[in-house]
Amino acid sequence: MKPSLRSRQEPRRLSNAVIIGAMLLSLCVLSIVKARYCATPFAGKAEEQLQEQMNSSIRMETEDESPARTPGEQEEEEDEGDEEVSTTAAPSTKVTAPKAVTGGKKKGKPTCYMTSKRSERCDASGDIRVDGNRSTIYVSGIDRDWKTKPYARYHDPVAMSFVREYTLTPLRAGSAPACTRNHSVPGFLFSNRGFSGNLYHDYTDVLVPLFISTHQFKGRVQFLLSGMKPWWVAKFTPLFRQLTRFDVIDVDNDREVHCFPRIVVGATFHKDMGVIPSKSPGHVSVVDFKRTLRAAFGLDRESASRTGGAPGTDGKPRLLIISRRKSRRFMNEREMAEAAAAAGFDVRVAEPDQHTDMATFARLVNSADVMIGVHGAGLTNMVFLPRGAVLIQVVPFGGLEWLTSVTFKEPAQDMEVNYMDYNVKLEESSLIDQYPRNHQVLTDPYAVHKQGWDALKSAYLDKQNIRMDLDRFKATLKDALDRLPAP
Repeated sequence: MKPSLRSRQEPRRLSNAVIIGAMLLSLCVLSIVKARYCATPFAGKAEEQLQEQMNSSIRMETEDESPARTPGEQEEEEDEGDEEVSTTAAPSTKVTAPKAVTGGKKKGKPTCYMTSKRSERCDASGDIRVDGNRSTIYVSGIDRDWKTKPYARYHDPVAMSFVREYTLTPLRAGSAPACTRNHSVPGFLFSNRGFSGNLYHDYTDVLVPLFISTHQFKGRVQFLLSGMKPWWVAKFTPLFRQLTRFDVIDVDNDREVHCFPRIVVGATFHKDMGVIPSKSPGHVSVVDFKRTLRAAFGLDRESASRTGGAPGTDGKPRLLIISRRKSRRFMNEREMAEAAAAAGFDVRVAEPDQHTDMATFARLVNSADVMIGVHGAGLTNMVFLPRGAVLIQVVPFGGLEWLTSVTFKEPAQDMEVNYMDYNVKLEESSLIDQYPRNHQVLTDPYAVHKQGWDALKSAYLDKQNIRMDLDRFKATLKDALDRLPAP
């Protein structure tokens, strides 16, 4: 008697089930092994926690472009006329709003959209009335409110909590305030709150995005600054003079109703201290930004040289040591300077801070052929280094290469600066005197990283100083000298 078809298929089904079960078991085992032994330092929730807790004065996330909140247009190159015509009237006098300049967009149709995970841009043309005292922008032709914060750090709730919110609202007859000051050029509103005041954030969050978003106006734009810090504006006025022909307005407090043919709110972020030419109006790069800085601060040196070139160097390349007074300071700074002088460098030591005269310090940095400093905001001054100069970033002990890479290594390469790492060994770190040799801070930095930004910052940035190994330091200087352009 022949076996039935069903009876012949039973063993085959059983065999297939066993094979599938074995495969599933293998996958489970591999997943467990990977999770236990192959986890990266910033995987899963640990990575999310670290990114969310980046609440220090120096941040370092790399952001990708995010989807638009609503469809919006690319930033455009503008030619808004030769000069601004500004008229002022007493508050009791009604002033007619300026004729709208649409700039190629549908008249009166504003767009607010995310240009990256870190930045939002609102752009409106028509009858525009800015009442900074009420944080309100009245716009003709719209039927809904738009709320925005003009600071390029949207991914960071701590920074954004300090930024004043503005509302674009429909302009309705009889309800909008009368113009007290008319402008014939576009207005551009941005904020210097958030983490500005820290030099790294000044450039990453405000100045580079401002350059990306306004250079195409060729000076024919009126800056409106929210959260104005007068000392901050004074510090960067030379740069503002390269981007606008007009004084910066303290929009929150000047008690005027400013009327414009067009308003742009919020600068566009590309990457940390950088510009993506393919995304920028006119395809400008960070080299163009550096060129603008050179013009702003009157910097003469275009290129570094192995034989120096700055006044008073007597044919020697100049080394600038960025000093720090508190954490991450060089404990043998004098010995470093002596070793560098013996190696043939003209040596300067300087410590920039919030009160440093920007123009004076910019000229000092521009005179340097090699600049060295421990990871920190002071290294932001590399924007003033001449082409071909060498930046040496001293990376504190603690597995911080990921941090130092995104903040200074990658930007330096775009700025035509030769970049070098000096990774601090445990024997060069003051941490070796603060913890037992078997302490987690010394033996397993990545375990500390997984505890979040506050733990990382406390252990490796706030409490660490460095005693440079002079033999390693001399070898690094020799390498830097070889990288300098020949005369």
